[in-house]
Amino acid sequence: MTTISGPVLRAVRGEDEERFRTLFESHVRELLGYALRRTRSPDDAADVVGETMLVAWRRLGEVPADGTARLWLYGVARRVLANHRRGLIRRERLGERLRYELDQVVPDPADAVESGAVLRAAIARLGEDDRELIMLTTWEGLDPGEAAVVLGVPARTVRTRLHRARGRLRKLLGDAFADRGHGRDDKQAQSVQEER
Repeated sequence: MTTISGPVLRAVRGEDEERFRTLFESHVRELLGYALRRTRSPDDAADVVGETMLVAWRRLGEVPADGTARLWLYGVARRVLANHRRGLIRRERLGERLRYELDQVVPDPADAVESGAVLRAAIARLGEDDRELIMLTTWEGLDPGEAAVVLGVPARTVRTRLHRARGRLRKLLGDAFADRGHGRDDKQAQSVQEER
């Protein structure tokens, strides 16, 4: 088996580089115009031309030397564009799916702002002791025993007061959160009772 020495490889590579440079300089403007007329943005067009020329470099031996290289490049660019479009469609579909999933999982921040305002207004209307107890157990995350230590009263007293404070808060909120829970309306409750 015959091996090719280093200097011969460099000479072949130098010839390939010169041929590719000529090919690039002769056709890049035409290819760019071709891609610009078929893509959404100049950046996309540049990507298509770059990928087309990469294919030309890798397959330089297949590029016709009879003056039809431009047509061969257009054929490559056409296939690159098809791949580019399929990629865009996949990304758009994935984006739509992700947006849908996010809508299902992540609450709308506007709802949180509105709900927070309604809740704060209702808490502000509670008496001072009820307000402090609700805030300690809800916002500070204390359990009734811990809240009892902070307030300096027995834990059972806190549990009783907390139950009553929550009831008063529910009354103040009224039906502000009625459509957001799992509660049943009276008609549903009646139909369940009738089925029994």
